[in-house]
Amino acid sequence: MQAMAAAARHPTPTPPADAAWPCLTRGPAGELWLDVAVSPNARRTGVDGLFDGALRVRLVAPPVEGKANAALLAWLAGELGLPKRAVTLLRGESTRRKRLALQADEAAVRRWLEAHK
Repeated sequence: MQAMAAAARHPTPTPPADAAWPCLTRGPAGELWLDVAVSPNARRTGVDGLFDGALRVRLVAPPVEGKANAALLAWLAGELGLPKRAVTLLRGESTRRKRLALQADEAAVRRWLEAHK
């Protein structure tokens, strides 16, 4: 019974069509999901490749009181040319591993990922 409840809270994403970017998947309703591994307190904010199936992002912001989460969402929205409301945190509020929902064109996100290899 608990396994069924857990599955409802954390639906399984659709596997990526492109094996080059395992961090980019689609949710059950077709929304775009991006898995991110965050490294706070970095010297600069930016993408640092893939790490264990997630996009590694280094953030200058400290991991206190949600500052790193807010910085991540604002930075990613700016990088993708999206309004801040188009990038939301689905999972990982207090962990380094996060899942974000993006209201964006998948092709544009893939181009951005390719530019940051």
